[in-house]
Amino acid sequence: MARIAGVDLPLNKHVQIGLTYIYGIGKSRAAKICDEAGVKLATKVKDLTEEETLRIRNIIQRDGMVEGDLRKAISMDIKRLMEIGSYRGLRHRRGLPVHGQRTHTNARTRKGPRRVVGKK
Repeated sequence: MARIAGVDLPLNKHVQIGLTYIYGIGKSRAAKICDEAGVKLATKVKDLTEEETLRIRNIIQRDGMVEGDLRKAISMDIKRLMEIGSYRGLRHRRGLPVHGQRTHTNARTRKGPRRVVGKK
């Protein structure tokens, strides 16, 4: 079983798709990692050799943040926005959409279930 960046990759998936199970790696970044490591995209995770797994692991560690480090960095960025009192920070604090979406209708995912007023 291939374990990269603290995540067990699914054995029956292609390497490109398997790498997307790691937080911070999408399809395009996974393809670049595979190309750099010299692994064919059609290779299944269970067919990876130890050497290929090690190359992929080294590339991921070298290139950037994934998993816990990335989650921590994102949460620290949000906390910083909230502390300095920026507009985006206020939207995060209130649990409203941050990127300028309308809230008169829609936005139910961010706002939660409707609060009914005056129902008997």
